[in-house]
Amino acid sequence: MRNDSAADAPPVHLPAVRPRTDHDLDACARVLAAVHEQDGYPVNWPERPKLWLTPAPLVAAWVAELDGRVVGHIGLSHPDDTDAAPGLWAARAAVGAETTAVVNRLFVSPAARGHGIGALLVARAAAEARGRALHPVLDVVESDVAAATLYERLGWHHLATVEQRWSPEQTVKVRCYAAPAAP
Repeated sequence: MRNDSAADAPPVHLPAVRPRTDHDLDACARVLAAVHEQDGYPVNWPERPKLWLTPAPLVAAWVAELDGRVVGHIGLSHPDDTDAAPGLWAARAAVGAETTAVVNRLFVSPAARGHGIGALLVARAAAEARGRALHPVLDVVESDVAAATLYERLGWHHLATVEQRWSPEQTVKVRCYAAPAAP
């Protein structure tokens, strides 16, 4: 007796991560807008979202696709004065902050969550950092509990929670993380 239920099941589509191109920026900005509307990330909506996705110290960026659509994004940058985690990790490891790379601009479409996309993106950025002999670190706003939970589930180490002054009128608490030792 044949069981055709497996043949009748819809195909399973797996997310794919690839380098971001300039052609992806419009789609990334649309996904970012959906994330901001649902989750409040980024805390301050950027006046020019596509420019926000390409900060000056950016080393590389990737997108995640599901069913041919961009559904997630992550960047990897050299540290700058706005990042707290590089200095904390460097002090703990007795090295210079220039030995770190900052994982940033991570977001996943609310409609595409539950497929492990965030973990895939973080793994890709961390692998790139390690391939450049840099240690991956990141800052996340303390109120972004879902992101902190993801990083902790992936084995990232909480270094400290610090206050950052983003403007004369805005001070925020950020949780600083460092990736686990390379496997």
